[in-house]
Amino acid sequence: MLTKTEEKLLLALEPHAQSEGIEIVTIEVVGAKKSPTVRIYIDCEGGVSFDVISKAQAWINDTLDAMDPFPGAYMLEVSSPGIDRPLRTREHFSRFAGDKAMIQMTQAVEGRARWTGILQGMEDDNVMIEVDGTTVALPFDGIKRAHVIGEVDFSS
Repeated sequence: MLTKTEEKLLLALEPHAQSEGIEIVTIEVVGAKKSPTVRIYIDCEGGVSFDVISKAQAWINDTLDAMDPFPGAYMLEVSSPGIDRPLRTREHFSRFAGDKAMIQMTQAVEGRARWTGILQGMEDDNVMIEVDGTTVALPFDGIKRAHVIGEVDFSS
């Protein structure tokens, strides 16, 4: 699900993130190759506060500057994953079982590349998702992108 550049950034950032008690949910590098935007979504126990984001942005920026991964300037955005939380790892798909999600595949499975339904977790190397009362196995390695579909209850 990550490009080679995103994977390289993740590998460089994860050790420090773990020492800070932060999970790097995912990384996106978007925009022009000469001056891309690097989006890093983080989470931690108790949620992400402004202070957590501010501290994380400082050490992430220092790490990226030391790596110098881009030929020109880049824009760094650090934020919480939000209500439509990205799903990247096998653990994410297990942890969010029971939640509604959208999964986009690199190739069609049963004639479809986009699946929206209720996550059922992992089984072997497949993400299980219930769609219209039927559970479908989607190969983890064939997932292009996925995210939880956040739901807000205004009735309370």
